Amino acid sequence: MKLWEKGTPVNEVIEAFTVGRDRELDLFLAESDVLGTIAHIIMLESVGLLSPEELVILRKELSAIYKTIQEGGFTIEPGVEDVHSQVEYLLTQRLGETGKKVHSGRSRNDQVLVDLRLFTRDNILELTNAVKYLFEGLQQQSETYKDVLLPGYTHLQIAMPSSFGLWFGAYAEALTDDIQLLLSAYRINNQNPLGSAAGYGSSFPLNRTMTTQLLGFDDLNYNVVYAQMGRGKVEKITAFAMSNLASTLSRMATDLCLYMSQNFGFITLPDELTTGSSIMPHKKNPDVFELLRARCNRLQQLPNEIGAIMTNLPSGYFRDMQMIKESFLPAFGEIQTILDITAFMIKKVNVKKDILTDPKYSYLFSVEAVNEAVLQGVPFRDAYKLVGKQIVEGTFNPPVELHHTHEGSIGNLCNKEIALKFQKIFQSFEPEKIKAVKNNLISF
Repeated sequence: MKLWEKGTPVNEVIEAFTVGRDRELDLFLAESDVLGTIAHIIMLESVGLLSPEELVILRKELSAIYKTIQEGGFTIEPGVEDVHSQVEYLLTQRLGETGKKVHSGRSRNDQVLVDLRLFTRDNILELTNAVKYLFEGLQQQSETYKDVLLPGYTHLQIAMPSSFGLWFGAYAEALTDDIQLLLSAYRINNQNPLGSAAGYGSSFPLNRTMTTQLLGFDDLNYNVVYAQMGRGKVEKITAFAMSNLASTLSRMATDLCLYMSQNFGFITLPDELTTGSSIMPHKKNPDVFELLRARCNRLQQLPNEIGAIMTNLPSGYFRDMQMIKESFLPAFGEIQTILDITAFMIKKVNVKKDILTDPKYSYLFSVEAVNEAVLQGVPFRDAYKLVGKQIVEGTFNPPVELHHTHEGSIGNLCNKEIALKFQKIFQSFEPEKIKAVKNNLISF
């Protein structure tokens, strides 16, 4: 079944090529398609295009289909082109002519747009929960190891003293910016394109404000041409937010690989979380972090891929956009898996103490020596030259104490302030509102 079918058969080769992986990938969108259809028919009844009796039986059947999807029993049958066709086919099978009325005032173009918006919204909300869990693990480790020092580096040369409290805390605060960007993507995504039809509106007296409210969107994409232009653009923006998060996780994974190597020797992992070598019996490899890095780096290419597909397309709908689903829809599961395993591994990292007692790290304290001289009245540039001369002559004696007290330094991590900043952003997503929207549509 095809929603555009007019009785002329399509060549099997052409059908296979144009349908592509839609039957497989559209299963990601099934729940969203049903929710969008329920909101649409409620609106159709309000403007006189469905009777109250038809609305009741349609909602009942759509709720039953939604339950089947949740239970894993929904499939797109052979010969059915996509999820939109499958839902309408089931309705027509069960309700006859009434089932054929749900497409009034819609095109597959705005139908898939709505599906993608609802799917993306749900998955961003799930991602924020996973980010929050990782954030809490990093903050916990930051507090646990706040007094354990390690070398700080610039240019991969020893620079100044740092601490594991700072290191874990740095990645925790990085996640606050990452979910801020996710929130921006969420807001841009959470606008209603339904009613734009094929991109030029409809002669039916549709109530687009009603479907906006029913589906829990923050606002409308008012201009129907722009609503269609959002296809690909919203996916790219969301992909960039995921890519940014992946960049943070990739960088952390690289740090952990370095810190676990014998040349650094700052951390260890329990043996059961490492892998070995087929030839070298001593090896304990951080394969998880290496695979995390590779998978994150692959995700960082997603916005570029979407951008390449959309490059030079004029306004209006084009089938090119179908290809975006192949990378975009599974990406949420990929980043979710990455976040889950990262949170698990972070809690298992064991930190070595007394790292800076090794004489090779003595020069880390050169700035401390300069600052001590400045506090005694020596001009900074003279103090700098004095300590530099001591280093060259081999007479430098590093200070034994650190006095870092300003906000965000070794002695004042500001983890509570960072947690408040994170929580403020996290609460802006309002997941309970979206949960209530779904319940209102399915339960009646």
